[in-house]
Amino acid sequence: MSTQPAPSITPLLAVNFVGTLGFSIVTPFLVVLVTQWGGNAVVYGLIAATYSVFQLVGAPVLGRMSDRVGRRRILLLSQAGTLLSWAVFLVAFTLPEGAFAQVNSRWLGEFAVTLPLVVLFVARAADGLTGGNVSVSNAYLADITPEADRARNFGRMAVSGNLGFIVGPALAGLLGATLLGEVLPVLAAFAISALALALIQFGLVEVAPQRVTEVLEEPSPCDLYGQEHRPAYEVKCPQANGIRAILALPGMAVLMAVNFLVMLGFSFFYVAFPVHAVQGLGWAVTDIGIYFAALSLAMIVVQGPVLARLSKLCAEGWLMSIGGAVLALGFAALMSGQTAVIYFAALLVALGNGLMWPTFQAVLSKATGPQLQGAVQGFAQSAGAVASIAGLVVGGIAYVALQGALFGVAAVVIAGSALIVRAYRAPPAPSEAKPA
Repeated sequence: MSTQPAPSITPLLAVNFVGTLGFSIVTPFLVVLVTQWGGNAVVYGLIAATYSVFQLVGAPVLGRMSDRVGRRRILLLSQAGTLLSWAVFLVAFTLPEGAFAQVNSRWLGEFAVTLPLVVLFVARAADGLTGGNVSVSNAYLADITPEADRARNFGRMAVSGNLGFIVGPALAGLLGATLLGEVLPVLAAFAISALALALIQFGLVEVAPQRVTEVLEEPSPCDLYGQEHRPAYEVKCPQANGIRAILALPGMAVLMAVNFLVMLGFSFFYVAFPVHAVQGLGWAVTDIGIYFAALSLAMIVVQGPVLARLSKLCAEGWLMSIGGAVLALGFAALMSGQTAVIYFAALLVALGNGLMWPTFQAVLSKATGPQLQGAVQGFAQSAGAVASIAGLVVGGIAYVALQGALFGVAAVVIAGSALIVRAYRAPPAPSEAKPA
């Protein structure tokens, strides 16, 4: 039997970099833009949560479709949705900013509802509905990566994303300083998304997803997720519906709980830090851009040479739990009002996240096995979307009362994930199906 070399992951890394660059280029000034159009921390959280709400609907569907029709086609669909969302975002700049409703609440604070904010919600919804980029990219990477190289390749994937997070905020600061202001970075995001679409079309090769090739005596979750089969083989498959089937996989319930808590804690951070930087610390857009660029640069160092070395010395469970503990300390340090301490917190966040998250993704892909990568990755992204929705909405509301103390809540949540991950036990290596 002839064997072909595995496809290069370089085009996938380029797609991930460009996609992250397009997203991160608006991160430093989005909170300023929301405020300019009448919003506050609650509105900022709701806009961010809108993406997750619609991603919750779209990601599992796209994940299952990628198992059936191929990863590349679904990545094209996802990126086209992102391109459309930036086009809608640009429309918001052309609309009048007059308020057609005012809110003044003890719990929600004071904000106005304007037409540009409504259009911004629509743009985030369009992007979220086709937001399967991450889960499908992870499934694609799992398809083409030998198991021995998974931790290293998922680390390289994280590095390519963090490179985008370095370049994006820095580029936003430069573009935002021009006469076009916030419009030019959004135009750049639109152009960058078009480039990502071209990279997927011309740079990625299609690979056949690994399918279930065994006869299933009666309908099962394998059928539910669109897996094909052929006669002469038999395999045991959990006799439960959708979510139960995924959670029935060995160790999957623990991994999904960790996934949920980490996304919840980070959502508190994402909704609170930009608002806190502007209102609590008095930072300008440039200051926020520099901070996020420094944070991402530190993450690259950790997820590259540091993770590569430590992954050979430490078990995956220890890397995840120690990384979670360090990450929790970093979030706690953000409660300080001193710039030096906040930058030290960035180093802790980079170290903790850099050790924990790529390791978690590699462990999740190995625990899934080859047959349901798209479905499980889609479900994991959906579980993360639920956590994001809760964290962004509740975090935005909580920030009105707690201000910087919300970072302490995020630290407690992340510390909980570090404790839970110690309960994970890797399942035995899957055996090959045998003829019945």
